[in-house]
Amino acid sequence: MHPVFDAHLHIVDPRFPLIENDGYLPPAFTVGQYRERVSGLDVRGGAVVSGSFQGFDQEYLRDALAALGPSFVGVTQVPASVTDEEIVGLDAAGVRAVRFNVRRGGSATLDQLDRLARRVHDVAGWHTELYIDARDLPDLATALAALPAVSIDHLGLHRDGLPHLLALVERGVKVKATGFGRVDLDPAEAMTAVLKTDPTALMVGTDLPSTRARRPFADDDLALVARTVGEEHLDAVLWDNAAAFYRLPGTATNR
Repeated sequence: MHPVFDAHLHIVDPRFPLIENDGYLPPAFTVGQYRERVSGLDVRGGAVVSGSFQGFDQEYLRDALAALGPSFVGVTQVPASVTDEEIVGLDAAGVRAVRFNVRRGGSATLDQLDRLARRVHDVAGWHTELYIDARDLPDLATALAALPAVSIDHLGLHRDGLPHLLALVERGVKVKATGFGRVDLDPAEAMTAVLKTDPTALMVGTDLPSTRARRPFADDDLALVARTVGEEHLDAVLWDNAAAFYRLPGTATNR
């Protein structure tokens, strides 16, 4: 079995503040529930991603990262008013990226994207992640391509946006092969296209607990990834690409 870096997972812990989003409040999905769900998948690291329902709360994320251990990192949402000291503190807790949730909200807004993305990178080396429909990428393409490091969630969500996504991959943007139960595209076709454009761009994740998706993550989703990328690229897509992008310490020894 190949070790997996789960590049996109959510922890929902009702001990910490949760914000109703469009009338939706997610059920609990704790660190313990996550560990149980992936126990047969050889997940050895991953990225805990803040959702719209968590807003700018950082305590749940600090708690989850402390519980999961040093091979797990955080992707958080911060307001444009965040201080350098707060960024440094979150970095010390394991946070490695800022998220802009264009699809659902709960994050800083797009008019703050360029300044905030550059600042967190300058202060702590963080990259930027976007939950966005790839059909909306042309309006942001120039700004995103100019940023130090960027990734797009869930294969860009829609087949009609794939050409726009691939144009950014050509310019260094990374892509998460995640959320197969929420996309309007053929995941195998999209993954193949990304891989052909840049073999280092593709990262895999479970998207657990798959809140609001048409269907939740299934183990067969990882099997589809394996069949699609082939043995030549499997280690890179399951581990190496994400471990490098998230600057996981001791990457070579963790495999």
